Amino acid sequence: MLEPNIAGAAPLDRRRPIRALPDGLISQIAAGEVVERPASVVKELLENALDAGATRIELRLEEGGVRRISVTDNGGGIAPGELGLALLRHATSKIVSLDELEEVATLGFRGEALASIASVAQVTITSRLAGAEHASQIEGDHPAAAPVAAAGAPGTVIEVRDLYANIPARRKFLKSTATETAHCLEALRRVALAHCEVSFTAYVDGRRVANWPAVSWAQRALAALGEEFADAHHVIDAGSALLGLRGLVGLPTASRTRADRQFFHVNGRFVRDRVLAHAVRQAYADVLHGDRQPVYALALTLDPRLVDVNVHPAKIEVRFRDQQAVHRLVHHAVRDALRGAAGAAAGPAAGPGAAVRQRLDWPAAMPGWGAGMAGGTQSRLELGQPQQSYGSGAASANFGSPATEPGSAAPPLGYALGLLNGAYILAQAADGLIVVDMHAAHERIVYERLKAQHDAQSVAVQPLLIPATLRVDAVTVAGVEEQAETLHALGLDCSVLSPTSIAVRSVPALLGAADPVELARAVLAELFTHGTTNTIEEQRNELLATMACHGAVRANRQLDLHEMNALLRQMERTPGADQCNHGRPTWLRVTMAELDQWFLRGQ
Repeated sequence: MLEPNIAGAAPLDRRRPIRALPDGLISQIAAGEVVERPASVVKELLENALDAGATRIELRLEEGGVRRISVTDNGGGIAPGELGLALLRHATSKIVSLDELEEVATLGFRGEALASIASVAQVTITSRLAGAEHASQIEGDHPAAAPVAAAGAPGTVIEVRDLYANIPARRKFLKSTATETAHCLEALRRVALAHCEVSFTAYVDGRRVANWPAVSWAQRALAALGEEFADAHHVIDAGSALLGLRGLVGLPTASRTRADRQFFHVNGRFVRDRVLAHAVRQAYADVLHGDRQPVYALALTLDPRLVDVNVHPAKIEVRFRDQQAVHRLVHHAVRDALRGAAGAAAGPAAGPGAAVRQRLDWPAAMPGWGAGMAGGTQSRLELGQPQQSYGSGAASANFGSPATEPGSAAPPLGYALGLLNGAYILAQAADGLIVVDMHAAHERIVYERLKAQHDAQSVAVQPLLIPATLRVDAVTVAGVEEQAETLHALGLDCSVLSPTSIAVRSVPALLGAADPVELARAVLAELFTHGTTNTIEEQRNELLATMACHGAVRANRQLDLHEMNALLRQMERTPGADQCNHGRPTWLRVTMAELDQWFLRGQ
């Protein structure tokens, strides 16, 4: 029986025999997974160059990579007798056994990229081993032919021309030349960010558009994020040799409307992973305003046996053996970096929340680092505990003692001069003027104190008079049984009633007014998706933030200098005090240099 002809397609004859597909068609099908657009080719060729040990890589593009892509490296090269094999499907020098596949440490390993590219474009490989008299060259159309002698420096040049020339339908799905060029350069940026020891140069239609010399990891990260983040970031160096995280995270006040400056690498490979993205987003939850997107460049390192990189043809997705441990490390490391006290480690020209740099033992210091920053040994967790930072009452305007009196070394936020329009505290710091939003700053102080008090106690539970039931699938039922201890620690008592239903018997007392069914659904969904959940903490924090807002000192409340100074000192000891609970800045600095410029002093 013939199926109907849909959109002009030839009818499918169910009586056709089963037969093996031709090698050419198999390669083109694989190319559809691996070679999505010219940027996909750029990524694969760059990764091959890095795996070959290159320290200098040059990328050339013509017409967005559709007409020509060329990648030149100074790596180890390919032996003449292996050039033809490089173009065969599933031929690779990077793995030889299942054991090596399970702990793969190279960027490329599937052995299909070059074959897939050669099936949809014209490919020429020119390579020369160190010490060889000349280079050898082979064409992708004739992989079985003997390579010919050619001119070339030690290393490899792979040239890809006329992408999708033999598949015109695929070309129709490509965007404009400018868009495809931008995607290719973004692929270069992602690779270069994780390999700071390698220099990269890029040319577009003969014009040099990028030149990244070998530098420290922090310098390369700033080059990737943009110079506007030079004084608007925190440094992270957390974990251990078995599971470590390092990188830069942008200040909440330096967030963007688009998620176009978010880079996450796992063992040197750029990835998009929902567990990692969720952990970072949750870390910013308390300090990011509205729908703004955080900026970060983070690198996770772990034992290759604990991560599966072979879950996607383009190798852009990964799967962790212990995703809870990974989520926990990323979330806490980023959150701790963002929760610096107001004015901590602020440089002389720093704005609100200027980079709080933790100790970082990288090869070279970043430009602009002060001597005290590079050699400091005090970690973020040692800068003071929340319970040591607050006055007596949430709603009280009695801020306690200012702690530091004039005459000693000036504290980061200086000393109060007065109150502007009943809303802004003006303070004199060592290098200029500090302006503090009085209500926003006190709101953060009260909020952090309420959280600390609540965290210091065990979670109070409110039993439900009538248990709430909800219908679920078999996977959720199994998950409830497996995660019983986790749910209990959150104050959520769930029990299985049947293969298709569960009962909610208690909820956290602070969320007693919440819908228990919707609360349970949200917690379970997040727990099963990300391996952890912040739903209860988020809802609790929303309630505490509301309480803090009502308990904070209001505008037009006249404070004396003693109270203003006490508030400044508390800001300097309160985690996250650079932003209020809604992500807005609580203070800013106007330096003497800026004031002199405004009034044309010295000009």
